[in-house]
Amino acid sequence: MLAGTGGALFFLLSWGGDQSYDAPTFTALRGPITISVSESGTIKAREQVILKSEVEGVTTILSLVSEGTLVKEGDLLIELDASTLKDDMVNEHILVMNAEAAYIRARENLEVTKNQAKSDIDQAALDLRFAKEDLIKYVEGEYPMELKEARSRITIAEEELQRASEKLTWSEVLYEEKYLSLTELQADQLAAKKTALELELAQEELALLENYTYKRRLAELESDITQAEMALERAKLKASADIVQAEADLRAKQSEYQRQKGKLEKIDDQIGKTKLYAPADGLVVYATSAKADWRGNREPLAEGQEVRERQELIYLPTGSSFIAEVKVHESSLEKIQLDLPAVLSVDALPGKTFTGRVSKIAPLPDAISVWLNPDLKLYNTEIVIDNGSRELRTGMSCRAEIIVERFDNAVYVPVQAVLTINGRPQIFVQNGGTAGPRPVKTGPDNNRMIVIEHGLSPGENVLLTPPLEAATMAAGGEEKREDQEQSIKRASRDSAGWADSAAQKAQLP
Repeated sequence: MLAGTGGALFFLLSWGGDQSYDAPTFTALRGPITISVSESGTIKAREQVILKSEVEGVTTILSLVSEGTLVKEGDLLIELDASTLKDDMVNEHILVMNAEAAYIRARENLEVTKNQAKSDIDQAALDLRFAKEDLIKYVEGEYPMELKEARSRITIAEEELQRASEKLTWSEVLYEEKYLSLTELQADQLAAKKTALELELAQEELALLENYTYKRRLAELESDITQAEMALERAKLKASADIVQAEADLRAKQSEYQRQKGKLEKIDDQIGKTKLYAPADGLVVYATSAKADWRGNREPLAEGQEVRERQELIYLPTGSSFIAEVKVHESSLEKIQLDLPAVLSVDALPGKTFTGRVSKIAPLPDAISVWLNPDLKLYNTEIVIDNGSRELRTGMSCRAEIIVERFDNAVYVPVQAVLTINGRPQIFVQNGGTAGPRPVKTGPDNNRMIVIEHGLSPGENVLLTPPLEAATMAAGGEEKREDQEQSIKRASRDSAGWADSAAQKAQLP
């Protein structure tokens, strides 16, 4: 119970033990107390399907099912504008046909290139074979024949020269005997000279054949073989390069054709995604109604509104169970843990309470809260509601009280009565007209009352406004006296009514 109702506050600034003190006090109580963390939050369906826009870029809503409508599986929920996509599809059809024609042309060109390459290689191989055969034919056939003909002409010329010489000898004898005329003698002399010249010519032709013609012809034929071999090698290399080029061109045309086909299929798929159908039975809830935007309150979902890719549009609860999503301040994070019980009240359902348990605690603070206020660290926490009801709706505001611990018989005082001096919790206990510090061992608190585990007995009066200068001087501080007095006076004016209210709330189950 509250022993004082306030008054003038006076203490000696040079602190030194018990001092005369007339200030609001609180009588330490023993009894049941509940340690809890209370935070506001939002009701959400535990099992729900989230429908998002899967159309790339930004598009416009043409038609939209009314929020709160009970829909069946397969019902049309949203239709987005597909006019631009349909125009793109017409253009893409043209590109696909051109790419297909180029692909077919490249495929046929590859076959032609392979055929031409084989023909060129076969022709070069045939030329090489003929060049080798020509060499063999000359060395083993033509040259021996030419050699034989040259030698036969020499033999014939020698025999003719011998007969001409013998005839000339007889003609000279006959001419001396006056049996032959001078003209006939001269004719025989001319015939002998002619055969001698023919013999000399035949001998020279044989020497020319053996020393020059044969060697030159042999070199020409061997060179033809070498050239034919090189031509065959060039034909093979050129054929290989042409085929590789044709195959690369075919792959490029095929890749382009497949790419254009993929783009066409993607556009067709995008057109299909402009209509969102209900994947299951459920109640339609707009995402803008169930989720706040970091930029502030978003414009409600409506026809004609632009939506971006991956934007959440509709929540479709598929079950009867619900969760409450609350944001726990970092100062209370150490108190809560998984499976702690919770009691929830819903603003839209006054007088009704729901129970649940903590099912999830975010490991990192909420990014939106940090962005809005870097000094504010809130952790998203989910509470599974046990007794879910059809009265609950996604988006309803609620307040969740997470029960950290219950004490059936504990000593407790208001949290403002505890002062930390040199790292140790102390309270100022009133004894008659004076008040002095006493070290205590504290337990958990519920932001209103704190459990005193050791150092205080029920019925003892503690100061609700302990002298802050005690802690300041113990820590070596130099706060101005005027500021201290003003702070303590303000606390004195508000402490009386607050203490009564805190005592009543502490005893709530």
